Amino acid sequence: MSAITSFENFSLNKQLLQAVAELGFTTPTDIQQKCIPILLGGQEVIGIAQTGTGKTAAYMLPLLMKIKYAQGVEPRAVIFGPTKELVIQLAEHAQQLAKYTDIRIGSLYGGVGAKVQIEMIEKGVDILVATPGRFMEIYLKGALPTKFIKMMVLDEADRIMDMGFMPQVRKILEVLPRKRQNMLFSATFPAKVERLSAEFLEFPIKIAITPPATTAVQVEQELYELPNLRTKINFLEYLLRDEALNRVMIFARTKDVANNISEYLKGLRIGEVRVIHSNKGQNTRMNAVNDFKDGKVRVLVSTDVTARGLDITKVSHVINFDVPILYEDYVHRIGRTGRAAEVGKAITFATIAEDYHILKIQDLIRKKIPLMELPADLVISKTPFDEAQSMAREIDEQKRKDNPEFKGAFHDKKLKWK
Repeated sequence: MSAITSFENFSLNKQLLQAVAELGFTTPTDIQQKCIPILLGGQEVIGIAQTGTGKTAAYMLPLLMKIKYAQGVEPRAVIFGPTKELVIQLAEHAQQLAKYTDIRIGSLYGGVGAKVQIEMIEKGVDILVATPGRFMEIYLKGALPTKFIKMMVLDEADRIMDMGFMPQVRKILEVLPRKRQNMLFSATFPAKVERLSAEFLEFPIKIAITPPATTAVQVEQELYELPNLRTKINFLEYLLRDEALNRVMIFARTKDVANNISEYLKGLRIGEVRVIHSNKGQNTRMNAVNDFKDGKVRVLVSTDVTARGLDITKVSHVINFDVPILYEDYVHRIGRTGRAAEVGKAITFATIAEDYHILKIQDLIRKKIPLMELPADLVISKTPFDEAQSMAREIDEQKRKDNPEFKGAFHDKKLKWK
């Protein structure tokens, strides 16, 4: 099949084509070329594609084309996402594409009162974008009619499962009409997502644009081995002296580490710094993300709450201050850069205790992350005794995980770093 070079080659109406043109979309991406005709034809789809490849429009355009116009008051399509941030973003994207139609799009998510969302449903809505938990909460109040829902999308299906939403998803499948078109999209496709898809998809067409859990080719990856936390901080400061790092996302494993990085960087006067994680209020998080998108913030420090779903173009660098221990999160973290055909760089810091996770990530992405030499003028701090002991114990635990017969020998482990 020859490549589709224009959105006009799809069977889309002029209202959608006008919105697409205004958004600056010219040539359909691979996932859009393969999904849009199949979904318009009514078939069910499993779409596997890296973040930043245009998968949202790949299902959103067919969905809008089938809804066509406002009708009645009850929703006719529902899109599920794992987080408030992603739901808000998907609803905004839908509204941009539906700009020249009268289609009504509403969003449902926690962290705010349900009353306003129920009033929105009562006024009439055609497409709902929702987190599974809030959807079921409002349904159980008797305020969410489902009998006319004919299309359902699970976006970021792997994350929905990682976050423990499977009970709600199974309940949702029971309350939606049996006759509907289903779509499942995910950046990775582990066995648990495959099992989920078998529960509700009938003879789906699987479209994998890249092998599951591969990283985008336009993202240059670098790995640096660092002896300890203090040297990680030194190296972070060293890197941020370079103005080429003009819009940077830094990922930390815990809220405490994210807060500490943020406070330290604010003291350096290297530009505006914000931090977001689950303890921050919804408005604080959204304001920080929007200011980062607008270029008002140079550095956004975060836990994995924002590793998926946020579509922010022109992120110059992603820095993994800590190596993620949910290995798929590496793919999603570094997918924040190199979006929409832009190039980007992902830099990962790893101690010897994190080398184990690096090996697992490399197995997942089927690619070796290039190990770089540290700059000659970087200040290498001495590893405190407690931190050295903690890392040695962690290495023992990793060995025990892979070999239950391992008895533990952190006391005679020679540390690479002094």
